[in-house]
Amino acid sequence: MVIYKAIFILMVFSGGYGTSFAVPITTNTALPVSQKEIIVREKIVFSKAQDQQGPIGREAAGVSVLTVIGYGVTPKLAAFFILPTQYKRLRTLAGDRDAFGIGDVSLFFRYTVYSKDAVGRTFRIAPFLGVKAPTGDDNKSDSLGLLPAPVQLGTGSWDVFGGLIVTYASVDWNLDVQSGFRVNTRHSGNKAGNLYRGDISFQYRLLPNKIDRATKGFFYGVIEANLIYQEKNTMNLLFDQNTGGTTLYIVPGIQYAVRRWVAELAVQIPVIQDLNGTALGRDFAIHTGLRLNF
Repeated sequence: MVIYKAIFILMVFSGGYGTSFAVPITTNTALPVSQKEIIVREKIVFSKAQDQQGPIGREAAGVSVLTVIGYGVTPKLAAFFILPTQYKRLRTLAGDRDAFGIGDVSLFFRYTVYSKDAVGRTFRIAPFLGVKAPTGDDNKSDSLGLLPAPVQLGTGSWDVFGGLIVTYASVDWNLDVQSGFRVNTRHSGNKAGNLYRGDISFQYRLLPNKIDRATKGFFYGVIEANLIYQEKNTMNLLFDQNTGGTTLYIVPGIQYAVRRWVAELAVQIPVIQDLNGTALGRDFAIHTGLRLNF
């Protein structure tokens, strides 16, 4: 689940401006990547989840290190590549089960269909579309047998994702709004439920109070919300009644932005979880990251 969400979480970049702008942490931005510019983002996500009901006593935890490379193909078109390295652990009454390695990689494109720029601010609309390839191992096993799907590093399926981003950015405050989807395909009789989401991110400049020629960086407070709905998984054409549901996250964070890099820290907290059956519910996730423009 971490990597699925991360596909959307990691499409956030800034660049191409003499002024530094903040960017969202867990959702996307339509801020441009300048032509022939390369942007690298390293992001670490630690997450923890457990049963929301029932006596099963499962507890899951994971760490994902995501390397994202963006490239400005044209002034309007940007390409992004995501490489995840993951550690997943599921604690059950029978013992711990875990896996470590490379997950499913993703490639997507974002195109700016509308932009209006002025000194110190910009407004942009950009759709994106991409594909996730089954590069992660989906057949790992341990002494207890084949690992359950939530612990596998990959899904074994080719999945398509996309959405639309609207961004307003200035030196004082920024707003990013996104709607997105992911359509999952079937593999070995199993299919993860399709996912739909809506996100909003507001970034407000806390320091410095006044901007002058000596200003080199900006300190921002960030507040975000992620509304995510996932359909039930199917196994051999039958619905798994203990999967899927709706979750609303609130994400407070901080960010420091300069001309060529942005550092960030945020905590993703579920405030509403309407999950099916004994589906694992997220306790929290910690997001840290560093973005570099070249």
